[in-house]
Amino acid sequence: MIRTALLFAIVLALSSPAMAEDAQVGTLKISAAWARATPKGASVGGGYLTVTNTGKESDRLVGGSSDVSSGFEIHEMSMDKGVMKMRPVADGVEIKPGQTVTLKPGGFHIMLTGLKKPLVQGEHIKGTLTFVKAGKVEVDFTVAGIGAQVPGGMSGGSGGMKDMKGMH
Repeated sequence: MIRTALLFAIVLALSSPAMAEDAQVGTLKISAAWARATPKGASVGGGYLTVTNTGKESDRLVGGSSDVSSGFEIHEMSMDKGVMKMRPVADGVEIKPGQTVTLKPGGFHIMLTGLKKPLVQGEHIKGTLTFVKAGKVEVDFTVAGIGAQVPGGMSGGSGGMKDMKGMH
């Protein structure tokens, strides 16, 4: 019984994509950084993460950079009269004291522009986030499948818990 459970745990660990490590800058904790794989020839890609502010002052994510793109912008998606709109957020995203903000598909997200190469599922992207007060912090983004809605999400119809299309 114990041997079976141990074998199952090893198989599960080896079959799951490695998740990026958390990062910390000042009172901000950055976790679950991930990006979606892109088709060959795509010039833009999306990045997502969670920021928790454990401090007593607000801070603001205002930009950054990555090793795979020439541009790095904070964008927001929203619905307007039944039409999905995406626009850059000039003043960034505020993270209030005690607040956790998740950049995710369908909401605030990072737009990697001018991709130098396709984002490939299972690979990692090095990025730097820039906050107004806390400054800069390096982050490792894990690349999930094309169309993934959650970190580690697979593309296509895998049917697993990680493939929750339509969940926002």
